[in-house]
Amino acid sequence: MRNATMATGSSNLKVPTMRITRARAKVLGSSGGLPPLHPSVRQDKKQGTKSKRSASDENITSASTASQQPKRRAVLRDVTNVLCENPYMNCINGSKFQVKKFSDKRNSKVTAAILVKRPQLEDRKEYMFEEAKKVKVEESQEHCSQAHFKDHTLTQPSEYITSSQCGLVDLMPVNRSSCNGIKLPNTTQKAESKVFQKQEGSDALGIADIDSKHKDPLMCSLYAPDIYSNLHAMELDRRPSFNYMEKLQKDVNKGMRSILIDWLVEVSEEYRLVPDTLYLTVHLIDRFLSENYIEKQKLQLLGVTCMLIASKYEEICAPRVEEFCFITDNTYAKEEVVRMESRVLNFLGFQLAAPTTKKFLRRFVQAAQASYEVPSVELEFMANYLAELTLAEYSFLKFLPSVTAASAVFLARWTLDQSNHPWNPTLEHYTRYKALELKTTVLLLQDLQMNTSESTLNAIREKYRQSKFKSMATLLSPKPVQLLF
Repeated sequence: MRNATMATGSSNLKVPTMRITRARAKVLGSSGGLPPLHPSVRQDKKQGTKSKRSASDENITSASTASQQPKRRAVLRDVTNVLCENPYMNCINGSKFQVKKFSDKRNSKVTAAILVKRPQLEDRKEYMFEEAKKVKVEESQEHCSQAHFKDHTLTQPSEYITSSQCGLVDLMPVNRSSCNGIKLPNTTQKAESKVFQKQEGSDALGIADIDSKHKDPLMCSLYAPDIYSNLHAMELDRRPSFNYMEKLQKDVNKGMRSILIDWLVEVSEEYRLVPDTLYLTVHLIDRFLSENYIEKQKLQLLGVTCMLIASKYEEICAPRVEEFCFITDNTYAKEEVVRMESRVLNFLGFQLAAPTTKKFLRRFVQAAQASYEVPSVELEFMANYLAELTLAEYSFLKFLPSVTAASAVFLARWTLDQSNHPWNPTLEHYTRYKALELKTTVLLLQDLQMNTSESTLNAIREKYRQSKFKSMATLLSPKPVQLLF
């Protein structure tokens, strides 16, 4: 049937005698040996449709070819204080598409595609110009605001970025010569200049700068004044009551407290605890007794518990609970110590940091040794000895820790050297106390040193009779300190 139709449609073609496959039909169609299967009218329509399809394919091909071309981003040049050489054309040229060796039809299609994307390019150009305007205005204000306009008068600008060149209307003119000599300040230079100015002022008053090693990070010299200012404020806030024995405690007295602290000095020596642990232990005991009634059977339990807490706070390797139970000859069980520890911590609100006498003593001894060419170990041992004598004395609770530390340094310097006055402008500056303000405390401290009350609690005295402390407990001042006031 198919062969008959092909014979009638084209008489000059021979009827094929074999089966026509797709490959053979393609070969015959290209050589003109195969007639069309449909009438000529449909063939014409099909050819028209095919031509349209090929044109659309061509459009797609041209558009895809144009889109595959790498786009060159418009680079925003640095316009800060630089003459803009026709930046509008530079931005346009930087974003042009490079089209090479296209046919006329493809060139027309690519041109249309570029015209469609032209608004995006215009928006990008406006956005870049707006950003350039903001950067220019901010930089000009930042640099020029630091100039001393009283001494500087703005001259006529030598180079401008004109609005006609960059397409900006409100861009401010920038004078290169007016801001050339201005340098931004460096924070490190500021800090060093402040230290230098402070040192100059201190030298004029005869005050030695004990924080001169400000480049050593271990000294924390830049923060030391602020740290001790904070400690001075904190000692008023976390100060124990100085009359809790008369107001609250009925079962314990001053003597019991002194015996407990004298025993805790021996415990600290037994376990080789740092002095800060001993000072913090006494401070925690007094703070707890200031607002909590306790029986005399529980006083030693309170003492070992406070030392346990202070050890955990100050020591690297704190003794275990069992060791504190053992040191009491197992008078208290582990559960009792833990229960008392919870009670003390809940009362304190876990606020264990306290400005003890030892913290101020370090700073004041450093100030006292500022006039020495070689640091005096004897001065440090003597000041520590006198300060520890006040721990067992209930009457010294009425004095601030900073006052006690300053008085210990005063009396220690006088004990070791009577040729000069123990107080100087450097000590007055760093302790914040004048010599006359320390008179009462120094006189009471001298009584403790001489043991005028003939106390039998000798743990601290025996400790500082050792050779490792230069036998400071055996030294006394040959001249009375009353002559200095």
